[in-house]
Amino acid sequence: MSDKKAPASAPVLKNFTPYKEKKGEEYMNDNQKEHFKAILNSWRNQLMEEVDRTVHHMQDEAANYPDPADRATQEEEFSLELRTRDRERKLIKKIDSTLEKIAQDDYGYCEACGIEIGIRRLEARPTANKCIDCKTLDEIKEKQWGA
Repeated sequence: MSDKKAPASAPVLKNFTPYKEKKGEEYMNDNQKEHFKAILNSWRNQLMEEVDRTVHHMQDEAANYPDPADRATQEEEFSLELRTRDRERKLIKKIDSTLEKIAQDDYGYCEACGIEIGIRRLEARPTANKCIDCKTLDEIKEKQWGA
């Protein structure tokens, strides 16, 4: 059986350098957009590499174990990997959507109230589409309504 560790919930971006804002710099200027495009493309590439690794792992590890317990363990491992890849597939769609927002000059502004989301929040979650206040309100409403 494989001795892989469980996948992380969100990949850590490699070679990430925080954006250094210049005094008086306009929000979401070309430099900032390029910065976020690079982050999003890097994240997307990492996720795609994980997809490739999963395919190869499942092909290499696929075996018909005679012991039912070994077979069940392998099937559970594959099931967990596929669930993780499905979540990552949805994240890739969200990254693609976010890259499209950058191309249309709609990136970096809250979908609910229209204010700037902020560079640091976007670096923490590049696919964020709401400011911290609107997101917090959504979470409070979700808890209250049990949705």
